[in-house]
Amino acid sequence: MRSLTSIRPWCLGIVTPPLAVATTLAALLTLSPPASASPAPDVPTVAAAPEAVSGIASDVASDTDAAAAPDAVPDAVSQAAPYAAPADAVDSPAVLARAVHFKGAAFDTCQAPPLATMKAWRSSSYRGVGVYFAGRGRGCPNQLHLSRSWLASVDGMGWRVLPIFVGSQSPCVRSEAKRKVRMGSNSAAQGRTEGRQAADAAERLGIRQGSALYLDMEAYDAGNSGCARTTLAFVRAWNRAVRGEGFLPGFYSSAASGVRHMEQARRAGQSDLPSVMWFARWGSGSSLYGEPALHADAWRPHRRIHQYAGNVTETHGGRRLVVDRNTVDAPVARFRP
Repeated sequence: MRSLTSIRPWCLGIVTPPLAVATTLAALLTLSPPASASPAPDVPTVAAAPEAVSGIASDVASDTDAAAAPDAVPDAVSQAAPYAAPADAVDSPAVLARAVHFKGAAFDTCQAPPLATMKAWRSSSYRGVGVYFAGRGRGCPNQLHLSRSWLASVDGMGWRVLPIFVGSQSPCVRSEAKRKVRMGSNSAAQGRTEGRQAADAAERLGIRQGSALYLDMEAYDAGNSGCARTTLAFVRAWNRAVRGEGFLPGFYSSAASGVRHMEQARRAGQSDLPSVMWFARWGSGSSLYGEPALHADAWRPHRRIHQYAGNVTETHGGRRLVVDRNTVDAPVARFRP
């Protein structure tokens, strides 16, 4: 996503339900009526210089939070492989029953905009907004407008909020700007601590249990086996902690690195994986279910977000922002009882 150097973009594990139950529980997701909004139109391909990367796929680093770098080369990941959901892909029924789902267009930008801008942008096709609510790796740690009252007001306007936590980054993160917040060798303990931090920060802002909290893990060299193990240990511990606090753990990353890594872990039968997948692939259209890095049946229903364009300047209602564009079919923040 994007650190605003420019203007911006798993503790206790939950008892794993049997896989037979998992299929039934997944159907619960369809019971929550989605808020709908017209998707933002596709945009032209965002130019990016491809970077040759050994081991996993080519990927371009980004220095921003509001946008992870576009993936220059599609990386087909075993689409023919049989789909097998991770053992705890389905979260507890109590959490799922509280979840609020949104289907439509969303933008994210580093600094939460003023309320006047959020009101003006109601004239756009967007109805969702990504908000960088916590984490030591945020590009905009000093949020000028974000507060409990700001979120309540935005929710009252009809916006659906995607809370994004930018914490410690992979030891092999590609972004030079993020290397100062790389995770240490005891990444599982660190992930557990930061997962609790995310839940605590969300609750202070009035974000209720049953909400999805999205971990932003910028593009990294997942082909480096040692680095990949360290990163996965952090992500799984973060997920366990967030689940233990009654939230749904989501995951944002580049399709060619972090997202592909999570898909490989899923196919290997790994537990404690994210509930929702937010993948960045720019200039590829806005489709949610055509992503080559993910099995067609993985992370669905209502468990995907696609960031398909970044660093786009838009003006609505006389208010100008530089944003990333997303198509959403996923759980969002919940503010009301």
